[in-house]
Amino acid sequence: MNQSVSSMLTLAVDIGGSGTKVIVLDEEGNPKSDRSRQKTPQPATPEAVIKTIVTLAESETFDRVAVGFPGVIHHGVTKTAVNLDDSWIGFDLATALSDKLKKPVRVANDADIQGWGAIEGIGVELVITLGTGFGSALFVNGKLVPNLEMGHHPFRKGETYEEQLGREALDKEGKKKWNTRLEKAIANLEHLFNYDRLYIGGGETKKIEFELPSNAKIVPNVAGLLGGIKLFVDD
Repeated sequence: MNQSVSSMLTLAVDIGGSGTKVIVLDEEGNPKSDRSRQKTPQPATPEAVIKTIVTLAESETFDRVAVGFPGVIHHGVTKTAVNLDDSWIGFDLATALSDKLKKPVRVANDADIQGWGAIEGIGVELVITLGTGFGSALFVNGKLVPNLEMGHHPFRKGETYEEQLGREALDKEGKKKWNTRLEKAIANLEHLFNYDRLYIGGGETKKIEFELPSNAKIVPNVAGLLGGIKLFVDD
């Protein structure tokens, strides 16, 4: 007997520049397992990362897979991969991982998935992620504006948001200068998008030392997994 869609379990995967995480979600997006994590292998080639995902998935029970990837995704193919290996460019991640796990796989940008796990679905909502790189996602009344990739747009002094606010910049310049830059970036983005709400996620949010505007808030990292259920809402 075929399992009904209402009882489907989804393995949510979040591929990051430093860590790869998984969790199992029920059909409503509620966690059904503990979150598991392994370091993202270096070099972070497709083969090495897929092996890590397979290892994390071995002890889990699931029916389908939702993957958040740090780059532009088109029909399951990774078009950019700034903080991973260049061999990701043009790689069909959805098909390759499906072949390994023998389950249906859907892939989206990691900031998009984090946004789905955080937004209220009302008005203009911007999501930024502070980790190895600088991710972004824009939603209008709950609808995603695809392929925003704000991190690679010019920010200041001839550098992009990612170059000024990624982990490499944080390690090089220190928390004080990084916080000053981030505060300026938030002001810029609010003028650019006139958003109603700003959600800030990613591992480096713990380094924020200034008071955020009233329409901005930090969201937990697990949102980058919980939003994965949205990849299957049309089923």
